[in-house]
Amino acid sequence: MEGESETRAFHRVLLKLSGQALGSEARAIDPATTKSIAGTIRVARGLDVDIAIVVGGGNIFRGMAAAAGGMDRATGDHIGMLATVQNALALQDALEHEGVDTRVLSAFEIRAVCEPYILRRAVRHLEKGRVVICAAGTGNPYFSTDSAAALRALELECDALLMAKRRFDGVYSADPEKDPSAEFIPTITHLEAIERGLKVMDTTALSLCMDNRLPIHVFKMTGDNVVRVLCGERVGTVVRTPAAG
Repeated sequence: MEGESETRAFHRVLLKLSGQALGSEARAIDPATTKSIAGTIRVARGLDVDIAIVVGGGNIFRGMAAAAGGMDRATGDHIGMLATVQNALALQDALEHEGVDTRVLSAFEIRAVCEPYILRRAVRHLEKGRVVICAAGTGNPYFSTDSAAALRALELECDALLMAKRRFDGVYSADPEKDPSAEFIPTITHLEAIERGLKVMDTTALSLCMDNRLPIHVFKMTGDNVVRVLCGERVGTVVRTPAAG
């Protein structure tokens, strides 16, 4: 792309953060942890890469767990969506303390605290150099924030989806915490990940990425990994479907 910085590998990305990434053992939303993530995003934004973010809500509430306990699934999912809004507002506050202009856009309207998600508005914010945090998932029950991340990444015409994990540094053949023989997988196709049932993201989200050939970079949210990925360095696992032909 003409005028593009030589140091960046992408023009626009969507960063998916788990809700747990903002917390600690003592707090659902830990100010020090959130500040650290905001600092990382500030450095990444300095590469002149457009950054959209989807954050989960599992540090506060999990709809599926509540449904397993007897709560109506749709009600549980709506509470979970509200939890993602809380996380988004906390991250926005931390980013703006870092000097990063940020907007939270919610999939359902909560005008007192954030803007409604409107595609053209989100794109315009990105074009103005703002970080856009997409909250409340897709706005619909039965869809995970992984699915929301895939959907928003495609709508916003992102070059890649960055899955920043709290516990793992990429994709493994099995859970490395339970199986010492689990092997790290540096590259894999979307279809292979689905067929092998690997823990990249949920199947709905992974299928959406596969159908639209959206690359997924899976890595641990630590140190300068986000910046390294944005600069084109191989970090973690890359999930990619080669172009046909």
